[in-house]
Amino acid sequence: MMDINSFGILGGDKRQAALAESLAADGCTVYAWGLDRLPLSEDVRRSRLEEIVSRCMTIILPLPVTVDGKTLNAPYSGETLALDDSFAGLMQHKEVYGGRMAKLFATSSLWDTAEAYDYYTREEFAVRNAGVTAEAAVAIAVREYEGSLIGGRCLVAGYGRIGRALASLLRGMGAQVTVSARRPRDMAWIEISGCRAVQTEKLGEGEEPYDVVFNTIPALVFPKRVLSRLKPGCLVIDLASAPGGVDFAAAEKLGIRTVHALSLPGKVSPRAAGEIIKQTIYNMMEE
Repeated sequence: MMDINSFGILGGDKRQAALAESLAADGCTVYAWGLDRLPLSEDVRRSRLEEIVSRCMTIILPLPVTVDGKTLNAPYSGETLALDDSFAGLMQHKEVYGGRMAKLFATSSLWDTAEAYDYYTREEFAVRNAGVTAEAAVAIAVREYEGSLIGGRCLVAGYGRIGRALASLLRGMGAQVTVSARRPRDMAWIEISGCRAVQTEKLGEGEEPYDVVFNTIPALVFPKRVLSRLKPGCLVIDLASAPGGVDFAAAEKLGIRTVHALSLPGKVSPRAAGEIIKQTIYNMMEE
């Protein structure tokens, strides 16, 4: 029997598990598939896909929904779930939410008529997720850098959401923050926020006296030429999606320590990430 106050959680990582627990804490009935190797409370019902489809009007898929474009992203499951016409057919007459849905929509024409929504495109999700990512990046810097960020010279490459959040956190900790950007208006905002602004294109033109570099730009902005200008002992943390913005092979040859920190909310702060997903979905359902 269908329960209108129920959610079906399919696949995903620790964020999905935290999301399931949070929904259950709100009094919702929660069914989960694909979280076999993650601990769940008794409030979350581990179920087969068929039971979830028969009982739940709302289905929540992971972030990203799929990596290979063929199967559901379910790294903690002992099974694989093919994304095809059969799966898309099961999702008809449901409300389906997920993160980065483009590859899913390409698996079947049936998605053209489904009520499917991508929470990853929402601004409130992106902003809150940027805050969690920035916090995790600072935690990595504190752990990996042998000096102190208080008074340390930090470069944040890129002034998007993550760059803005990161610059604010670092400045609040007492770091000397330089932020790179391309657009004049961003340069102006960087300056009035109390940070030093530098054009991204000019990185590497002189000595780069930074203790820690954070890259948020998903393009190669730290090739060998720029890396060779960094001071000895500098730590480079790349937050950009693969392949990142750092020439890691060149960095290794130059003896520069690097950390390629991908998907930080899911790895470092799954509970906070789950809450962000939940609140975003609640907003979408209200609208």
